Amino acid sequence: MIPISDNIQRWKKPIITYWLIGINVAIFCWELKLEPSDQLGNFINSWGIIPAQTNAAITNVIFHTSAAWIVVFWRLISLPVSLFVHSSFSPIIGNLLFLWVFGKTLERFLGQQRYLLLYLVAGIFSGVIHIFVASTLTVPVIGANGAVSSILGAYIIQLPKTKIYSVLPLIVVFIPVEMPAFSYLFWWFIQQLFYGIGSLNIPSGVNNLSYWGQCAGLVTGAAFMRMVQLR
Repeated sequence: MIPISDNIQRWKKPIITYWLIGINVAIFCWELKLEPSDQLGNFINSWGIIPAQTNAAITNVIFHTSAAWIVVFWRLISLPVSLFVHSSFSPIIGNLLFLWVFGKTLERFLGQQRYLLLYLVAGIFSGVIHIFVASTLTVPVIGANGAVSSILGAYIIQLPKTKIYSVLPLIVVFIPVEMPAFSYLFWWFIQQLFYGIGSLNIPSGVNNLSYWGQCAGLVTGAAFMRMVQLR
């Protein structure tokens, strides 16, 4: 099922959602430009999260190796940047579609500042979780899956029964479907299974954020919205 829109009326333009989508698209277009010149691998390795390198640098810092601070600093910068880097058409299209449908409504309820804060913090936290869960991973971790999962988690807490207008593609026929927002929690995880389709020519083993990262984002979004509701 492909989500199209919800039935929530909006009075203001979702400026932050527009910017997030625009930045993701711009960086992916840059990746497409780098691919024919074999520079894409260096770009991914520079800005993706590499858990093994990060953990090694942190260990060196603990044992007072001053040069390791440079690596730690670089890897800390890569945490937010990696949210805007994608490995193929499938993940960026899926992420931006869910961000468009669920994000523009959530931005109305949270406001621009809190909405952007949730997106960035949840995405970074998902990356941190991946660093510790897959501490020996030597290939880059990239993608906005954790951040977008947080948007879905917050949306479900705020509007669990909101109807989501969708289409169900069956070969050449598109069947309109309405589903409650909560049903997309399941669909979101199913979608991740198909993210290897249409991969760019990047180093073997490059990972999108794992299910652990997505779960971290989902829980972060739900907890964030719950705290907002209790204030």
